[in-house]
Amino acid sequence: MKIVSLLSVFLFVVISCNSQKNPVGTIVKMKDIEIQYEANTRGFYNKLVLNNATISSTNDRDGKENPIVQKVSEVDLNALIQELNKVDLENLPNLKAPTEKRFYDGAAIANLKIIYKGNTYQTTDFDHGFPPMEIKRVVEIMNLLFKPEE
Repeated sequence: MKIVSLLSVFLFVVISCNSQKNPVGTIVKMKDIEIQYEANTRGFYNKLVLNNATISSTNDRDGKENPIVQKVSEVDLNALIQELNKVDLENLPNLKAPTEKRFYDGAAIANLKIIYKGNTYQTTDFDHGFPPMEIKRVVEIMNLLFKPEE
């Protein structure tokens, strides 16, 4: 009897763990999503936009200049998608910044915006280079995807 009870509890735990869904769901194709990362201060501006396997970068705050567009490899996209699947998009506005250097010009003001299937999810401002832990890898990968020409 104890074995049957133990087995049923074990089975219940395994099934319930497997049935938990990511709040975002599985992002199958990059065409469903656009990611925007923006960092700025009085003398600095950078905006990265990732969609449809391309990433664009602009340093023009007014949007008058054309952004530089680069292709993103499938390996890099898969790495980003894997990290993005770990993020609770609904909770993005509630994330707390780990530092406050932006309050005294110690760091650029940054934010992350994710547009997924028509819904927009955006963080509150945080310090460029010091994102909240929940989105740290996503922000790092976004910044690494754009390779400035040397």
